[in-house]
Parts: sequence; C-alpha cells; structure tokens
Amino acid sequence: MSVITYNKLVRDRIPEIIENDNKRCDIRILDDAEYLAMIDAKLDEELAEYHKDQNLEELADILEVVYAAAKARGYSIEELENLRKQKADKRGGFDKKIFLESVTEK
Repeated sequence: MSVITYNKLVRDRIPEIIENDNKRCDIRILDDAEYLAMIDAKLDEELAEYHKDQNLEELADILEVVYAAAKARGYSIEELENLRKQKADKRGGFDKKIFLESVTEK
C-alpha cells in the first residue's frame, strides 16, 4: 500500500471522487485563517499550471479560485464583477495589447 501526501486545498468533491475510486483519503476542515492562506497558495498553484499548459481549463481553475478568494474575504461575485467592470470602464481592458515602455515627465 502506497501513500501519497498532498497537503493542499482541493475542490469540495475530491474526497468523494477518491472514495469512489476505492481509495481512502485523510482530510481535515481548515479554519478561516488557514483557508485564506491555502486559497492564496492554490491561486499560485493554478497560475503556475496555467503558465505551463496555457489552456482554457487552467484559466477556468484560476477563475474558480479567484471566486473562492473573493467569497472567503467577504466579497460577493457580483461585487467582484462590478469592480472589474468599473475599472475596465475607467482604465480600459487589455484588448489593444498596449505595452508601455516608458514615461517622460514634461
């Protein structure tokens, strides 16, 4: 019998999926402070996976973690989206692919 240690935040249904694969897993429920730290670590993990694979699935994972981080800090998805839209309206998005090289004071 082999044991693989993960020590990471996983999606809610992962223990069920593991059990359905005739395996056993040990889990614990994080307190709020641990959860905030682990959600930040998960965002780093997902971003690294996106940099490696650069596919839509990894972008979806990043978005799921961003939503979880917002909720964990007491924000709603609607608040997040409204702020994103306000910033896009005020400062624009990234559609024009503008690369700022320098600024010179007059």
